[in-house]
Amino acid sequence: MVQVIQAFVFVVIAVILLWFGYTLFFGISAPVSGYGLTRKPRLKLRPRGISYPGAPQTCPVCSSKLIEGELVKSLVFPSISGGKDRFMHIKGCLYCLYGEQERVCPVCGHILWEDEILICRMFERQPSRGRNRSHVHVLGCTHCRGI
Repeated sequence: MVQVIQAFVFVVIAVILLWFGYTLFFGISAPVSGYGLTRKPRLKLRPRGISYPGAPQTCPVCSSKLIEGELVKSLVFPSISGGKDRFMHIKGCLYCLYGEQERVCPVCGHILWEDEILICRMFERQPSRGRNRSHVHVLGCTHCRGI
């Protein structure tokens, strides 16, 4: 009888350890954050048109074709010298920040981590057809620029 109780206790402990290990590594419960382990909500990947880095309405980080209304998360700094060019940091679009698209630096080809950004220079253009246009030149990422 004692051996049956010991076997039952070992089975219960084994099941608890398996459940704990599975949730730790695969996260079936709440999203895990901290220690570099973060889970992002998955988005449905939609078919994209033909796109290349530098094309209009294309994310410079993952080269995803963006439809009208989709924006790239960025931060533009004011011009120091009063010129038409300003520095800019680009994080990415919603497909590479929250989806399964790989974030790649278009200059050095380095795969970007979540906290790495692209460093760019933004040039203001003359308004055409009632819209303010701007041109963005990617200088590199925090890895290849040494920042």
